[in-house]
Amino acid sequence: MNTIKKAIIFDRDGVLNKDKGYIHSWDELEWIDGAREAVARLTEDGWLLFVATNQSGVARGYYTESDVQLLHEQMNSSFRELGGNITKFFYCPHLPGAPVKKYDVVCDCRKPAPGMIIRAINEYNLPKDQVFLFGDSDRDIKAAEAAGIKGFLFDGTNLKDFVYQKLAGLGYRDNGKEDI
Repeated sequence: MNTIKKAIIFDRDGVLNKDKGYIHSWDELEWIDGAREAVARLTEDGWLLFVATNQSGVARGYYTESDVQLLHEQMNSSFRELGGNITKFFYCPHLPGAPVKKYDVVCDCRKPAPGMIIRAINEYNLPKDQVFLFGDSDRDIKAAEAAGIKGFLFDGTNLKDFVYQKLAGLGYRDNGKEDI
């Protein structure tokens, strides 16, 4: 059995779900094509999966941290319906100059800073050469680089196909089972 840990970190908005601006409730969420299937297949293939997402809507007063946490629980419940699982959701509620003073913070977690990625690596003792990030902005790729991992800029197509194409280019193969 393969005991080497391997992990993928996803940005949330624009990668797992369509980025419609400050999504914070289940009824607003619309999946990116292939996102649920990607999470299911990667889970089945033994990957640890994480989300690292800036959530400045908290700092702007649009919604609360509880709203973010509830949405993440609902997303994971939906992933589990297909056999997928996000190991942990990391989010940054901070924003320099934020109207909600509690979150008016310069931090190490707001991407492009690598704090959320480094926390995932440290908390789960992940080898950096086996951790990859999929994001939809230069900010995500810069965060990956600053954390010392490989980042891929998602092109907005089918996430499952995109992820496995990039992993195949690195020498990884899926388990060969039928599509979900």
